[in-house]
Amino acid sequence: MKILIIDDERSIRNSLKEILADEGYEVDVAENGLQGIEMVDKEKYNIIFCDIKMPEMDGIEVLDKLIQMGVDSAVVMISGHGDIDTAVECIKKGAFDFIRKPLDLNRILITIKNATDKVALVKETRILKKKVYGQQMVGESPAIQEIRSMIDKVAPTDARVLIQGSNGTGKELVARNLHQASNRSAMPYIEVNCAAIPSELIESELFGHEKGSFTSAIKQHKGKFEQADGGTLFLDEIGDMSLAAQAKVLRVLQEKKLSRVGSDKDINVDVRVLAATNKNLKEEIAKGTFREDLYHRLSVIVIKVPSLDERKSDIPILVDHFIDQICSETGMQRRKVEPAAMQLLIDKSWTGNIRELRNVVERLLILSGSSITADDVKAYVY
Repeated sequence: MKILIIDDERSIRNSLKEILADEGYEVDVAENGLQGIEMVDKEKYNIIFCDIKMPEMDGIEVLDKLIQMGVDSAVVMISGHGDIDTAVECIKKGAFDFIRKPLDLNRILITIKNATDKVALVKETRILKKKVYGQQMVGESPAIQEIRSMIDKVAPTDARVLIQGSNGTGKELVARNLHQASNRSAMPYIEVNCAAIPSELIESELFGHEKGSFTSAIKQHKGKFEQADGGTLFLDEIGDMSLAAQAKVLRVLQEKKLSRVGSDKDINVDVRVLAATNKNLKEEIAKGTFREDLYHRLSVIVIKVPSLDERKSDIPILVDHFIDQICSETGMQRRKVEPAAMQLLIDKSWTGNIRELRNVVERLLILSGSSITADDVKAYVY
C-alpha cells in the first residue's frame, strides 16, 4: 500500500513517515500542496494525508484539485485545534476523514484500515457497475463522438429513445449508458429481449399476471414494467413484438398504467422506455407488422448506431481495448499486434460488428505466439 503525506512541517512529515514505514507501508512525502499534486499526477496512492494549513496552496485547495483530477485515493485531512470547522467542510467536499493534531498512532492506524476498506469497496463497486452497465463506448470516430454527445443531452431527460443499428453494434451499451447518466440511475434498469420470448408469453413477461390467469400461472407475477418502476425499461428487438403486445405497450406509454394478465385492476407505473431494433420499423409499418402510433411514441429521439465498417478508424482502439479487457479477465499475457496484422483487421469486412471483433481478438490471443502477426490474422480470421 502506498501512502502520501503532504505537510509543510518537516517534523510532522518525518515522524508520520517513520511511524507508517515501521508498520510496513510504502510512504512518500511532499513539503507543500503543489509538490503533492505533482506527485499524485505521476504516482498512484491508496491514501493521502494532507495538512489543512499550508502556505501558498492550502489543504482545501489541494483537496479541490484532487477531486478535479478524479483521484480515487482516500484523502485524510490533518487538522489543528482551530481547523475543525474547516475539516468538517472538507468531509462534505469529499475527504474521507480528518485527524487532529497532535497525531495519535492508534487513531492513524484505525483511519488507514477504514480508508483501505473504503477504497476496496469503491473499486469493487466500480467493477460491479461495469458488469451491470458496461463501459463507455470505445472509439474516437465522428459517429461515436456524436452518439456520446447525444447521450449527454438526452440522458438527463425522460424522453423515449429508439436505438437503431445492426446486430452486434452495441445498441444495448447505448441504452445502459443512457440509464447510467440519467436521473434514474439509482433505480432499476430492466432489459427485455422481445425476440427471445415466445409471443404467447410476452404479455405476461411485460405486464405480469395473476395467479390462475392461465394454466401455468401458479402464483402472481410482476411484469417487467412493474419491476422497472421508477427506473428504465429497455425493450430490445422491439420490431419482433406481437401486435397485441404492442397495443398494451402503447397504452402504458399513453396512460402510465397497466393491468396484469387476468386482472382488470390498473397499476400506475413510472417508467422510462428505451427501445432498440435492427429492423427498419417504417418498412414494418408498411407491411402491417408494427403499429405506426407506437413508433411515434417510441421515437422521440432516434440514435443510429453505426456498423463497425462505418467506423474503421476505431478498430485499433477497439482491438487494444479488447486485449486489455480479455487479458484482465482471463490472466492471459498481453500481446502486441504488429502493424501489418492491424491493417488486415482494419481492411476486413465486419458483418458481425463489435461482437465479431471481440471474438476474433480473443481467438488471436489464444492461438497466436508472443505477438499477433499478419500470418496469425490470415490463418485464424480470414
